[in-house]
Amino acid sequence: MNLHIRHAFPLTAALLAAFGPALAAESEEVARLTKLESAVSFGLGYADTDGRRFGQYTGVNEQGAYGLFNADIARRDDATGTWLKLAGRNLGLDNRELRFEHNRQGNWGYFIEFSQLPRFEPHIVSSVATGIGTPNLTLPTVATTGTDTELKTKREAIGLGFDKLLPGNLNLQVRFRNEEKDGARISGRGTPGGGVVGGPVFGNFEFAPEPINSTTRQLDVTLGYEGERLQLAGGYYGTTYNNQYNGLTTTGGAAAALASFNPIALPPDTQSHQLHLTGGYSFTPTTRGTFKIAYTKAAQDDAFVTGVNIPLAPGIGNNAQARLDTTLVQLGLTARPLPKLSVNASLRYEDVNDKTPILPYFTVGLGSTSTFNGNNEPHSFRTTSGKLEASYALPMAFRLTGGLGYEEKKHNFSPVRVVTHRDKTEETSYRVELRRSMSATVTGALAYIHSERDGPPFMLTTLNNGTIALSGNRVAPMNIADRDRDKVRLSVNWTPAEPLSLQFAVDEARDSYGQIHALGTGVRKGEARNYSVDAAYTFSDQWQGTAWVSRNDTRQDQTQHVGTGTAGLVWAAALRNVGDSFGLGVRGKPSGRLELGADLSHSDINDEYGQQRLNAASPATVVAPLPEVSTKLTRLTLFAKYAVQKNAGVRLDYIYDRFSTDDFTWTTWQYVVGTRVLPDPRQKVDFIGVSGYYRFQ
Repeated sequence: MNLHIRHAFPLTAALLAAFGPALAAESEEVARLTKLESAVSFGLGYADTDGRRFGQYTGVNEQGAYGLFNADIARRDDATGTWLKLAGRNLGLDNRELRFEHNRQGNWGYFIEFSQLPRFEPHIVSSVATGIGTPNLTLPTVATTGTDTELKTKREAIGLGFDKLLPGNLNLQVRFRNEEKDGARISGRGTPGGGVVGGPVFGNFEFAPEPINSTTRQLDVTLGYEGERLQLAGGYYGTTYNNQYNGLTTTGGAAAALASFNPIALPPDTQSHQLHLTGGYSFTPTTRGTFKIAYTKAAQDDAFVTGVNIPLAPGIGNNAQARLDTTLVQLGLTARPLPKLSVNASLRYEDVNDKTPILPYFTVGLGSTSTFNGNNEPHSFRTTSGKLEASYALPMAFRLTGGLGYEEKKHNFSPVRVVTHRDKTEETSYRVELRRSMSATVTGALAYIHSERDGPPFMLTTLNNGTIALSGNRVAPMNIADRDRDKVRLSVNWTPAEPLSLQFAVDEARDSYGQIHALGTGVRKGEARNYSVDAAYTFSDQWQGTAWVSRNDTRQDQTQHVGTGTAGLVWAAALRNVGDSFGLGVRGKPSGRLELGADLSHSDINDEYGQQRLNAASPATVVAPLPEVSTKLTRLTLFAKYAVQKNAGVRLDYIYDRFSTDDFTWTTWQYVVGTRVLPDPRQKVDFIGVSGYYRFQ
C-alpha cells in the first residue's frame, strides 16, 4: 500500500508535466468562450470614384476616404445579474447606429439609441433655382445654364425604451421614438399639354423640389400578462407627424399656366391613436386560441394652404376635418384533434370608416359634363376574411393539406368620378398540398391554389348633369376586376451527400380578368414564374461554399381605348419584367490565424412594354413605342481577417460594385426653363477598407 502511495505522486506529477500545458490551454479557451467578450474595430476605407447608387443610403457616394469604426462593449455583474451594453455600427459613416442598454435579468431594463439614415438622390440636377430645401423657392424666368445640385434627405432618430417585470406575472414595456427628417427631393409642378409627345419638353412642367423638415413621434405602451394557459398584451400606440413647412412658395418661373400652383401644399400634420389587446389561451395541450382587437383613430386638421387662383368654396372651414376610424378584430384557432390530423382556422374583420366631411371644395372650372364635382372622395372600406385549413398524415410518409379561404371587401364611392366602380368584391380560394419525405435525404411538396374574385355589376360613373360618362366606363380597375388565379408551387429539399444540400423551388401563377366593355379594355391576363436553386457544400471543416440562381418572369397584358365608340383608338401593352440572378459564396479558414471570405452576386433585370395598335385607324400623332429597359447589377465582396494574437488582428475588405442601365426616363426629359436631371447610366466603384480589431473581457 505504501509502495502504491509512494509512486502515485510521481505519476501524477508526470501526467501533469505531460498534459498540463494542454489542459491549461483548453481550460483557458473554455473560460474565454464562456465569458462575456467585448470588441472594437477601427480603420479607413477608400472609394476610388463617385458612386451615387453605391452609397445612396450609406454616404459612401463620393471619391475619398471614410472612417470605419464599430464597437460592441458589454459588462456583467455576476452577483446581481446586471448588464451594461454599448453597441455602435458604422460610426464613421452617415448611416451610423449607437445603442446603450442597462438591464437586470428578470427585473428591469432600459435603453437609449440613436440612428441616422441618409438618402442621396442618385441623379444630379442641373438647375439655377435657389432656395432648394426651404419653403421659398426662386425659379428662373428664362432658360439658363444650370449648375449641378445634389438633393438628399437625412433621418435622425432617438429611441427610448423601458421594461419592467411586475408582480402577478405582469410585465410593462414602453417604447418612444422621435425622428427628424430634413432635406429636399425631386418634385415639380405643372399641367400636361403644350408640348410634343416624345420631345425634350412635354407640357408645362416646372422644377419645384419639395423641401422636407418634419418630425415623426411614436409612443408604444404595452402591459402584458404571462399565465400558464393565458397570455395577454394590451396597450396604446400613438403617432404624430408634424411638418414644419405647410407650403412651398415660388417666385419667378416661365410658365404662366402654372401661376395657380402657388403656393404648393405640402404634406399636412397628422396624428393617430390606437388601443389594442392581443392574447392566446391554451384550452388543451393540443388546442390553442388567439385573438387581436384594435381600434385606431387617425385625424388631420392642419390648416389649408390655398392658391390665389384656386379659391375654396365658402363654408367649408379652414381644414379638412379629416378623420379615419379603424376597427380590427382577429380570431385564430389551432388544434390537433387526432394524432395525425391538425386544423388551423382564422377570421379577420377590418372596418376602415372615413368620417371626413364630404364638401364642395372647388367650384372653378366645373361644368355639367365634368367627371368631377369639386368634392373630396370618401375612402371607406370593410374587409371580412376567413381561412380554414386541415392537414392529415397519410401512409408512406405522405401529408395531405387542404384549405379554403374567403374574403369580402366593401367599398364606398362617389358617383361623379373618372373611373367606374363596384361597391363589393368577393374572393374564394382553394388550396391543396401534398408533402412527402421520399427518403432520409429527399423531401418534396406540391401545392395547387385556385382563387376566384367577382362581385355585383359595376356602377357606371356619371357626369354633373346626371348622364352616364361613357369615357369613364371602359375599364375595370385591376384591384376590383373579376379575376381567376391559378398557382402551382413545387419545392424539393435534397441532401445527396452529407456535405451537400440542395433546395429547388418553382412557382407559376396565371391570372385571367373579366371585362366590362365590348372592346375588352383593361387588364386581360397576367402570368408569373419564379424558379430558384440553392446549394450549400462543406468541403472540409475549414471551407464551406454556397451558390444560388433564380429567374423571375412576370407578364401582364392590358388594353386602353381612347376616343369615342368603335372609331376610337385601341392600344395594347404586353408588359413584362424578367430578372435573372445568381450568387456564389465561400468561407474558409486555411490556418488558425487566417480567415477568408468571398461573395459574388449578379442580376440582369429587363422591362418590356410591348405597345401596339389593335385597330387600323391612324392616330393624329404617331407615338413611338417605349423601348425596353435593361438594368445590370454586379457586386463582389472579399475579406481577409488575420489574428496577430488571440484577441487582436487586422481585416482587409474589398468591394467591387457595378451598375448599368439604359433607362430612358430622364434621358430626354427637360423641365421648362432648362432644368435637367442628369442620370449616370454607368457606375463602377472599387472600395477598399483596412481595419484593426481588438477583443477584451
